[in-house]
Amino acid sequence: MRRQFILHAITVVALLALGARSASAADNAAIREKAAACSGCHGENGISQTENVPSLAGQPDQFLQWQLVFFRAGSRKNDQMQPIVEEISNEDIRNLGAYFASLTPPKGPEDKDPDLSKKGAQAAAGRRCASCHTDSYAGTKAVARLAGQREEYLVKALHDYKAGQRVGGGVAAMADVAYHMSDEEITAVSHYLAHLQ
Repeated sequence: MRRQFILHAITVVALLALGARSASAADNAAIREKAAACSGCHGENGISQTENVPSLAGQPDQFLQWQLVFFRAGSRKNDQMQPIVEEISNEDIRNLGAYFASLTPPKGPEDKDPDLSKKGAQAAAGRRCASCHTDSYAGTKAVARLAGQREEYLVKALHDYKAGQRVGGGVAAMADVAYHMSDEEITAVSHYLAHLQ
């Protein structure tokens, strides 16, 4: 009995050590080098300064991994991403997800149109966006962080879902939600989410 306990304890310690190793894998120089290639579009430290290109900093690990898998599989398409994802391994995908998830997420800029944000908050509540994206819109697991994301990118993403041009995890839910949104709602929700702190 004692021997089984000791073997079980050793197994648990070994699994915890492996978990710690994978968490620190994102810190190694090789993954930082791969992530540096992303900064040309997605910005220094994963905070985009480029129109219609999302910030990656602070996105949930699983969400980032799934998006890379969708790009690599061709179910999500982007001319700039396709050649990049063809060159990355499954381990790279895991490490990139962990790396960008560990970075400080962007803070929304000063809100110069609080009335539009109020309309956006009402629309987001009415569309039950928080039921998947969490009350703080920080995302979780395979669900995207929306708080502080680039406003015009959020508008584009919602229009892409509405038109059926974007697929991937949660596509049925997102397509259904976006399909019923007016252009005014999309604008207001995107403004509200982009300016969340």
